[in-house]
This record gives sequence, structure tokens and C-alpha cells, in this order.
Amino acid sequence: SNGSIWALIALGYTLVYGIIELINFAHGDVFMIGSFVAASLFGTVGLGLATGSLGLAFGLLLVLLLAMISCGALNVMIERVGYRPLRNAPKLAPLITAVGFSFILQNVGLLWLGGSPASVPDLIHAQQDVVTIGGVTIQRADVLAIGTTVPLVILLTMFIGRSRLGKAMRATAQDPDAARLMGISVDTTISLTFLIGGMLAGAAGLIYALYQTTVWYFQGFQAGLIAFTAAVMGGIGNLWGAVLGGLIIGIIQQISDNRIGPEWTPAIVFAYLVLIMVFRPQGLIGEETREAG
Repeated sequence: SNGSIWALIALGYTLVYGIIELINFAHGDVFMIGSFVAASLFGTVGLGLATGSLGLAFGLLLVLLLAMISCGALNVMIERVGYRPLRNAPKLAPLITAVGFSFILQNVGLLWLGGSPASVPDLIHAQQDVVTIGGVTIQRADVLAIGTTVPLVILLTMFIGRSRLGKAMRATAQDPDAARLMGISVDTTISLTFLIGGMLAGAAGLIYALYQTTVWYFQGFQAGLIAFTAAVMGGIGNLWGAVLGGLIIGIIQQISDNRIGPEWTPAIVFAYLVLIMVFRPQGLIGEETREAG
């Protein structure tokens, strides 16, 4: 279930890299803003511990949509203001701009809720057991994480594989100049990619807030680093690679926390990454990306 959250964030990294070959380091902080938006909307839409099941379901669906729209719009704004003017600049320029946006969003979060983790109402009773299968206890938070991630990933895959806009995204990722000659609006397609990536980050933000029942301004840096690692491990530019990488990291983290100790978990995760990169540099199911010409 942890891995499903990392997978949603990793999809944003891999979508943007696949289409413009940029590591959007601000993406983790867009996810953080999504958590903050969701946590702030709980009270606004009247969600509380006493809310009935039906009202809670509709309320959370509304908050999910609003968080996704907010983060999608934020990501599009970042692309329009910071990345589009640097489209033909040296690769280092947009990379540094992404780092700059990351620090800006972190400071927004710091001013929003302060420097300490803020509590979020445990609306779904996250730690309540649902069922035990083969000695593995599944809790409500696990059902939420998996139940939200799986439909979103399926919808994204269907959209990119079958829709006209999805085909435009794939064409732009493969060869933007040829796509432009075929009448595809490359700028619009890139903005759409940032919109989708931001919306997935917003969904992950809501799940994280309900899952952890705390949010804080620095969560985006940690989650972004883990999700970027997942995208690279699975194969940057490959959607299913991002999902696979996120799930693998989630499993490694859980095993390490329980068997070895949480203080060793980051080192073990990145040791696996190094091993995979050494023996399979393109990632587990990575695909070749175009070379800058």
C-alpha cells in the first residue's frame, strides 16, 4: 500500500521525462501541496469523525477531485512559467529551475501549516483491520491506497493507449519535430502531460494524508526522492515501470522496517537501486528514449 502511493507520484516523473526528458524535481512538492489542499478541505466540505459512511464517501470523492484539479493546475502553471521558456536552453537550466520551484513550494507549505507535522483527522479509521489473509492483516488505509491507485493507473493506461490525446503524447515523446509536422500541438500536449502528472500527485496527496494522518512541508522532498528512485528503478519513461518500481520499494521498505530496522531502510532501498542500475541501466522494464540531437 505504501508502494502504491510512490507509484502514483512516480508516474508524474516518468510522464514528464518521457515527453521532454526533464526530471521535474518540483513534482514531490506538488504532491505535498496536494496533501495540504486535501487536509484543508476536510473541514470545508464538512467531513469529520462523526460523518456517516455515505457522506464520507461522497465527501472524500469531492476532496479527491479538488485536490487533483488544484495540483494539475499548479503543475501546468509551473510548466508554462518555468519550463516552456527554457525548452531550447541547455539541459541544466530547466533542471535548476525545477529545484528552484521545489524550494518555493516548500516555503509555501512552511508558511501554510508551519514547520511541525500537522495532524489530520483519521476519517477512515486507517488502522482498523478489515480482513486477515494468510496471516497478513489488511487495514482500511491499505484498501484506500490500493483501491484508489489501481483504477487511476488503469484509466491512465487506457487514456494514453487509446485516446487521440494519448496518441499525441506518445508521438511527441517519440519525436516532437515529426509530431509538430503532423499537426500535433506540441506545447498543448506537453501541458496536458503536466496536468495529468499533477492530478496523479494530488490523488497521492489525499491518500497520504488519510494514510499517515499527518502532513508537513518536508514530506514532498522525501516522497519525491523515493518516487523518483521508483521511476528510475522500473525504467524512466515507462508507465508500468514506474508502478513496478513503486511497489518494489514499498515492499522493500516494509520488510526492512520489520526485519532489520527503520534506520537502515533508506540505505537498503538505494542499495537495491544501485544494484539494478549496475546490472540493468535502463531499469527493470525500461524503454529506450530518444537522444537529444
